[in-house]
Amino acid sequence: MVENTANRPLRVVAVSGSLHAPSKTSVLVSAILDEIAEHQDISRHIIELSDIGPEFAGALTREQVPASVEDELRRIENADLLIVASPVYRGSFTGLFKHLFDFVGQYALIDKPVLLAATGGGERHALMLEHQFRPLFGFFQALTLPIGVYASNTDFAEYTLTSDAVKSRVRLAVLRGLPFVHNRDRERDEISAYVGAW
Repeated sequence: MVENTANRPLRVVAVSGSLHAPSKTSVLVSAILDEIAEHQDISRHIIELSDIGPEFAGALTREQVPASVEDELRRIENADLLIVASPVYRGSFTGLFKHLFDFVGQYALIDKPVLLAATGGGERHALMLEHQFRPLFGFFQALTLPIGVYASNTDFAEYTLTSDAVKSRVRLAVLRGLPFVHNRDRERDEISAYVGAW
């Protein structure tokens, strides 16, 4: 039976692929979460790879990850909306970010809305969203939302997001993305009702 989502907060799970704390990537993730919360009642959870990375870095199979990481994997798989973000490292997301998603069930993210975000040293890395992130989540058959968010080092003052352009991009990404999330919820509820009628 598919859960009806109408009467509970939207479960939003964010994954920050940064290997360091504090992190500009995590600051960007928080800005996206705050913007979503302006428009929607949400339950938020942030997974920081800088925190949990040492717990699963040496695991070769999901059965080898500790219970704490298994809990995080289940949160990813059960989220209503995923936010995934990584600093650009050698032209792609961090290896530990990919390693975490190697443990996610192959069919667990089908049609799940995913908002893509990244940070990097300069604007030349912005296409990582299109050339690295979208293919990865295309493999999972997830629904990557139309607009991603990229921020470079110059968009921050220390660990504060200061760029009005990036803030506007965050708002646009959320406003354009939430209708896809709501449509998916309605479709799931309709399927649930249809199946229940049988």
